[in-house]
Amino acid sequence: MAYGFPEGSYFQFSAFSGFAAAKTITALSNANPTAATSTAHGYTTNDEVLLNSAWEDATDTIYRVTQTTADAFTIQGLNTTDTSLYPASGGVPATAQKITAGTWTSIPQVLTVATSGGDPKFTTIQPLARRTAINVPTGFNATSITLQIGDDPANATLQTMLGISRTLAKIGFKMVVPGQGTTYGFGYMSVGEVAQLATGQTNQRTVVLTLLGKAMTYSS
Repeated sequence: MAYGFPEGSYFQFSAFSGFAAAKTITALSNANPTAATSTAHGYTTNDEVLLNSAWEDATDTIYRVTQTTADAFTIQGLNTTDTSLYPASGGVPATAQKITAGTWTSIPQVLTVATSGGDPKFTTIQPLARRTAINVPTGFNATSITLQIGDDPANATLQTMLGISRTLAKIGFKMVVPGQGTTYGFGYMSVGEVAQLATGQTNQRTVVLTLLGKAMTYSS
């Protein structure tokens, strides 16, 4: 049993320009983990890739991969054995894009972190003959992470982040928690245009990361 603490955690982003050219995936298996067929993919174990798939429950998500052969790899953490969610042969067309080494940029001066969503979502059913309603799980709420960062207009990374925010560009991002692991996401980064000022506190900006796909966490 282990307990985690946030001290020492950091956040990074990778602009879409940091993603390598897409590799075509010709087949995705119904397995745990899912196996991908991709001719001469060039990936090695623990590469970080963005998966785009006809399986909507698996797409727009950053995974780590394990290289198996020159023309195949497995997608760590993706369990597609349930064919009611992942119809057989339904994962293609699909592509994978590797996040190029050295393109991760740390978000500066993070002060506070707040997460929302990712929790189970329910639909309440009230049959006439029952006095007790039924909550049926129907998926998960949309996930977002809100950061308060120190405002420093002279910081070049902040200016880059503002540019990404203004153009609604999609990015990859990851949260690294010492001793706990790394969480990946893919989506939008929205940055407040005006600093928040309060007496006795450092000037701050709000940064909101919103996920399009799943948040994937790896323990190491």
